[in-house]
Amino acid sequence: MTHAAHGQRTAIVTGAARGIGAAVAKWLARDGLAVGVIDLDEADCAGTVEAIRGEGGSAVAVAADVADEAAVTAAVARVAAELGPPTVLVNNAGVGPRADLVEMTTQQWDAVLGVNLRGPFFVTRAVVPHMIEAGWGRIVTMSSISAVGDAARVDYASAKAGLIGFTKSLALQLGRHGITANAIAPGFVVSDMTRASARRLGRDFEEFQRSAAESIPVGRVGRPEDIAHTASYLVSPEAGFVSGQVIYVAGGPVD
Repeated sequence: MTHAAHGQRTAIVTGAARGIGAAVAKWLARDGLAVGVIDLDEADCAGTVEAIRGEGGSAVAVAADVADEAAVTAAVARVAAELGPPTVLVNNAGVGPRADLVEMTTQQWDAVLGVNLRGPFFVTRAVVPHMIEAGWGRIVTMSSISAVGDAARVDYASAKAGLIGFTKSLALQLGRHGITANAIAPGFVVSDMTRASARRLGRDFEEFQRSAAESIPVGRVGRPEDIAHTASYLVSPEAGFVSGQVIYVAGGPVD
């Protein structure tokens, strides 16, 4: 008997091998969802899957480059076959290398938009038919405070701003099917991406965090669990009247 037959909802979380994606996947599993853990390398997903299974949850690791249309289609089909039709989607996979506009190559621009903007389109398009069939669904997409402008990452900021328009359009189009769509825009969160930023700047990561915290009203940097808690609410049945919103999880207001 499938998980779906037991009434268990299935979620897909992309970029879930580590960081925010891993935290979200684990939290949703604690909420009782079976989780398809998608990342570039299936072996890299082992830690997330083992943690979920270790707590009695259900999860499967699936390798897919979200910028690869065929890989996404196959990955979603595998999750549906092994865990049940997905009705919860968290589009988290992203890349954000720093590059000056003048030095940025077309290939760099395309690579960043491929993962950050095309990727959520491919995954959402593959998952939504399952949601429509179920008459219920939750889509959460990770934007960023960079969406309001980022001098160091024009490509990343453009993609993350695009995801806000994507999310609002999904909310308008899919609401009649019982599907909500929202975006989370994290601020400074401890992650591989912020560690890489510190390395590029030649900064000690602990000092980098302390410096960042000084400009955050709540006086600390974010943790992956801060994002996971927000995603947990947005994908819950109780959040059915919240759609088309951008939730800034940044320790203070964002202009």
